[in-house]
Amino acid sequence: MPSWTNALRFAFQPIVNLTTGGVTALEILARPETGDILAQARRDPELDGRLAALAIRAAAQKETLLPLHVNVFAGTLADLGGLAALRDAVREAGRRPWEVTIDVGPPFTHVPQLALLEAVAALRAEGFRICADGVGDGDAPLRLLTDLAPDLMKLDVSLLARPAAVRAMRTLCEQLGALLSVEGVETERQCAAAIAAGAQWAQGELFAPPSRLPAADVYVPALSPAALATPRSGPPVRQFVRPAALLPATASAGQVRALLTGSPDVSGVLLVDSTGAPVRSVHRSRFLLSMSGRYGHALYADRPAAKLGDAPRTVGVDATAWEVLDVVAVGDRDRTSDDVAVVDHYGRCVGVVRLADLVRALAESRVEEAAALNPLTRLPGSDAITGEVDRRIADGRMFALSWLDVDHFKQVNDGAGFAAGDELIRAVARALQYAATGATRVGHIGGDDFLVLADPDSLDPLAASVLDAPWSAGGRAVTLSLATVLCAPGSVSDHRQAAACLAPLKQAAKALSGASWVLGRAGLPGQEIRRGSGTASAPAQAGCAAGEPSRG
Repeated sequence: MPSWTNALRFAFQPIVNLTTGGVTALEILARPETGDILAQARRDPELDGRLAALAIRAAAQKETLLPLHVNVFAGTLADLGGLAALRDAVREAGRRPWEVTIDVGPPFTHVPQLALLEAVAALRAEGFRICADGVGDGDAPLRLLTDLAPDLMKLDVSLLARPAAVRAMRTLCEQLGALLSVEGVETERQCAAAIAAGAQWAQGELFAPPSRLPAADVYVPALSPAALATPRSGPPVRQFVRPAALLPATASAGQVRALLTGSPDVSGVLLVDSTGAPVRSVHRSRFLLSMSGRYGHALYADRPAAKLGDAPRTVGVDATAWEVLDVVAVGDRDRTSDDVAVVDHYGRCVGVVRLADLVRALAESRVEEAAALNPLTRLPGSDAITGEVDRRIADGRMFALSWLDVDHFKQVNDGAGFAAGDELIRAVARALQYAATGATRVGHIGGDDFLVLADPDSLDPLAASVLDAPWSAGGRAVTLSLATVLCAPGSVSDHRQAAACLAPLKQAAKALSGASWVLGRAGLPGQEIRRGSGTASAPAQAGCAAGEPSRG
């Protein structure tokens, strides 16, 4: 054994799931008491590989059931073409490859990218998970990140000062099917910023510092429902994954009992085959009840635990929370408290989700959504639309943002009464909702003002459906005005700039007679009058050019 190992210790830092508040994994950190072994490992792939193996053996001595993260330099993978020492250590520790995530870290400069990608592909084929580490503070090329297709991407906390960049990384993660984590979080403000930017995991001194023993408890700030706002299709199940307690399918009831009694936080055990696919699910309460009955231990202790288990309930790693609820709803009512196994594309278990986590998060998001809905139309307000605008900007998608309102609405209220005015607003809202198809989003931002976010191809039918309809309130004919700004990729930086481009177009539309529609393009001069009569002009706004209108 090399002498440097005598001065080397390992510490464990929890990685926290920001949705459930639980520890989802442990990162193993080398802590040399003398010298700079990490600097040597950066230059010596064999040494770096041995450090990774020693990290796994150190974790095995702590009897932790949590998934593990080990750090490896990108150059080590490219040079060795694999990690034989790490593979041996994982096998000797009784771990399975899919319980270990390899955090591939910088420097990436001068690393042969083809060799790195081939090594990563080989490790992934064996079941190891891959994390791109140090993103934002290292030298990882964006193209390489895409080619790596990591299961997890760790951002340096310094990137939180650039929220647009973090949102862009979240979008990239969604496209790659990866989770986003922030490391180095030290304050509650940084935690809130990480959540607001879309991070699902985090680690840092705020939650728990690195320690010689795996942390049993971590501090997680109270998360507001707004911070956990979910997309219309439901939050991804990845947000709720907890570590699974796994045993081989051949495990005896006595082995399961020993695991459960020694780990009071474990709600159940999954029995997996040699490939890691769940074959039986053992529920904690039902199992211990059977074992504690008269003659229970004598009858079952040496028998296969599978006989006391049930068929596992599984969902794919790309499922949403609503799909998990569907799986639970169609099953036996006695099993509503059972964990649901989450499996990857190879059928291997990557963790479990608990029904209580899903119900709590979905209920909170629904309460928050209901509070944000306009009480008159039950449409979302401006925050929902502007948030979606920012996501489309980060995605590099072209979109059309429109502002619709009722002409001379104060006169409508004064002449026909507020009840007639309210009914007109509700009718316009219904028409917009009926016309909204595909990715179109409709919001009511107050009074007679509506925001519509749509793909450019859907503009004409939507405009026709609301502008060509005969509108009236209390027997008085009413017209609508529509202003639209087309935003090509790169033309606006955020929703504020898009709104600034839209404001003068709204003024131009209101200056026209009858039902009107004025369309402009962000960053380009000129505007097109598609509906309405008269002469419209739009003053220039910061970030958006305006010029003489053209007839369309």
